[in-house]
Amino acid sequence: MHSSSVNRSTIAVLVALLAMLAPFTLDTYLPSFPDISRDLLATDAQMQRTLSDYLLAFGLMMLIYGPLSDALGRKRVVLVALLGYSLASAACAMAQSIEGLIWMRAAQGMAAGAGMVIGRAVVRDLFSGPNAQQVMARVMLVFAIAPAVAPIVGGWLDALAGWRAVFWFLSALGFVLLLLVLWLLPETLHAEHRQSIHPGSISRAYVSMLMHRQFLSLVMLFGINFGGLFLYIAAAPHLMYDLLGYGVADFWRLFIPAVSGIVLGSQLSGYVAHKWSARKSVWVGMGLMSLAAVINVLQAWWLQEAMHPIWVIAPVALYAMGMSLAMTPIGLLAMDLFPHRKGMVSALQGFAQTTSNAFIAAFVVTLLLGSVLNLAYGMFVISVLGWLFWWLYYQANV
Repeated sequence: MHSSSVNRSTIAVLVALLAMLAPFTLDTYLPSFPDISRDLLATDAQMQRTLSDYLLAFGLMMLIYGPLSDALGRKRVVLVALLGYSLASAACAMAQSIEGLIWMRAAQGMAAGAGMVIGRAVVRDLFSGPNAQQVMARVMLVFAIAPAVAPIVGGWLDALAGWRAVFWFLSALGFVLLLLVLWLLPETLHAEHRQSIHPGSISRAYVSMLMHRQFLSLVMLFGINFGGLFLYIAAAPHLMYDLLGYGVADFWRLFIPAVSGIVLGSQLSGYVAHKWSARKSVWVGMGLMSLAAVINVLQAWWLQEAMHPIWVIAPVALYAMGMSLAMTPIGLLAMDLFPHRKGMVSALQGFAQTTSNAFIAAFVVTLLLGSVLNLAYGMFVISVLGWLFWWLYYQANV
């Protein structure tokens, strides 16, 4: 199937809806942390596990969804995953203990991993070069809505009907997406392009990818770049309630600016797709991220006694803009190294991103929650790690 036979906007929106399911599921219940903790008698560490276990399961299943979709086709795999997601979300809504909720959150993560992996592979099945970057930029534009809308919707649902209503809503959302995929998504991987599902073949392919220095550097860069923003997402309940003094209905104050940055970055990425090389887009995007990290540290250091929320949130928005500009070309550069294993490439990218996010949620956030300055230091260190992986990518070119 060629891009000329596909409605580009329809594919972009559908892929974005699939990709945004995972971050939407991650963020929707954040305003409900106090209510869940109180109702299920959960500790702060157990509440963080509802984040980290979700992310770990999400990342691990990506490694399975990638080769499955390369072997069986994109559509049937994502349909089964969406059915599982809807059932797991309903089980979360009915959880009677924090241990049960943690297990069902992991099940949600296992199912949600399909959308992001297969969505990116679908785009590369249908589009190439600057066209692929433009479509992925549109995907990022729709995808960006998720982290902004999710906590707002979650806060409203919690206030109206309690935290369980959040998970019933997610269950219904999964079922609606299943119907949309059944109706609108074509099978984009032709039979002649399908790969072996034999464990030996899959293992050899993964090993060859991980032994490729350029590819490994790009995958690690893809994984860490989101971390500077995710640090603030994972810390949002503490940041909003304790450090900035906001309430359950105020999460939009953080998420709307951050998502506006993602939207601007994705729009810029689409605009420059035919003007800049992929590498130039990465350079500029990472430069914006580093600028945001430096500004963040300086404002947190100098304004400790007169801290205003806008000074905390503005650098996060700038970081999000740079991240959005850099993310698409990083992903496409990696896919171009293994064009016949798009599903597996997408899986490794997603695995690197989600496992780094899980580590941040489980360990880093806990260490940095004490102050706004600590969070700023965390963003700065993550931006430095990004430059290290980009340097390693260039060294592998020599």
